[in-house]
Amino acid sequence: MANDIRRQAGSEATKRFLRTLPAFRLEKDVPRRLSDLLDRLDAADARKAGGERRR
Repeated sequence: MANDIRRQAGSEATKRFLRTLPAFRLEKDVPRRLSDLLDRLDAADARKAGGERRR
């Protein structure tokens, strides 16, 4: 069940839906340091997921 939830949470449809919600929108004026940390987190997550890039 955990794998199914993980798969669905990372699906393109879910990502598109979350982008429409104000709480999940990335602000345009995010400080560079925070943006760099988010990029590092994405890269680490992609490595763990077997190369699948999250966006």
